[in-house]
Amino acid sequence: MKTKASGTFIMVQGTSVLKFMAALFIFLLFIFSISGLLTSLKPQYRLSSSSVNQAATKVNGELLFQLMGWENHHFLKVKPDFTMPTLTNLVFKLSSNINLDDPRSMLGRELPGFFQFDGQILVAGEGTNYTNMPLESSPPIEIMKAEQEASLQNIEGLDKPSDNNPSPAPGQTTGDRKVVYVYFTHNRESYLPYLKGVTNPNLAFHSQINVTKIGDQLKESLEERGIGTFIDKTDVQANLNKKGLKYWDSYTESRSVVQTAMASNRDLQYLIDIHRDSKRKKDTTVTINGKSYAKIAFIIGGKNPNYEKNAKLANELHQLLEKKYKGLSRGAFVKNEPGSNNIYNQNLSENAMLIEFGGVDNTFEELNRSADALADVFSDYFWQAEKVNKDTEQSTNKQ
Repeated sequence: MKTKASGTFIMVQGTSVLKFMAALFIFLLFIFSISGLLTSLKPQYRLSSSSVNQAATKVNGELLFQLMGWENHHFLKVKPDFTMPTLTNLVFKLSSNINLDDPRSMLGRELPGFFQFDGQILVAGEGTNYTNMPLESSPPIEIMKAEQEASLQNIEGLDKPSDNNPSPAPGQTTGDRKVVYVYFTHNRESYLPYLKGVTNPNLAFHSQINVTKIGDQLKESLEERGIGTFIDKTDVQANLNKKGLKYWDSYTESRSVVQTAMASNRDLQYLIDIHRDSKRKKDTTVTINGKSYAKIAFIIGGKNPNYEKNAKLANELHQLLEKKYKGLSRGAFVKNEPGSNNIYNQNLSENAMLIEFGGVDNTFEELNRSADALADVFSDYFWQAEKVNKDTEQSTNKQ
């Protein structure tokens, strides 16, 4: 008897294969196009999630070492004193973004306005902690529009030169080049000792006596050390009023001012935006060698693509201040909270700085001393960097 062999035949039409391949190609093209579009956007326009960002910041070298150690225990022999955290704690932190060692991570989502305290201390100065971090406050609308402005007091002698004796010529100089650009995004931030009858820190604003006077002292002190400096006193607040813009548009307005300056002067290397903190005297004043100084703080925008280089510059200046004027620097702080600018025009240059000079209770006598101290350490930093750059160029030319 003959048995009939049975078989199964699958018929696939060529058009179906082509359709499938075309659909796959279109899908992949769509994915790559969307990815390219999202990554090509400027940082301020990209879609972002603070929760995902905070979780990503926890994925550091230590965590990668832990993960590899769980898979290959030979890694743990390289560092026998390494303490492995429990898996449950790690998963809890990554999934909830709540750090049990930092109550702000939980309270910040529950208490209105608490996000203002959600900055990061990159490097802490003497006495600095999360309870006395720099705090920025917006002026009331009537102050912003200068509809109500306090009378001035204690202003005698503010415009007089601090020293009648001419300074000796600097040993080295930038010549005609202006390499430092000083400007003021919140140019009307002022100080209570000069505002008659004003005691509320939120009202410490004035169109005449304000942070721009610190810029005058800083420019003078830098140029005494041979560093050409340009000071821009554009009234950003007045521009906002004319255009009907809000206070939080200040950085957008000052950005165009800075860009214009950079386009007209290619020699500018360092950008310094001078501000005033809203904290009171106990947090913003220090005594050094029997003299009172207004403390300074370096603020870095966390969403700025130059973040790491700006942070490096701030840290180096902080360390120099610690050596020569211990306690003067409150430290360097990263601002990355919702509702804040988080860039501060620092994406215009890797040498951009936002510096808070003192608080609402400080005097210009204290502030000018701090400006001189900053100029002192900055000149050390600047001329050392110039020497390194010159040596590098000479080495390159020889090759």
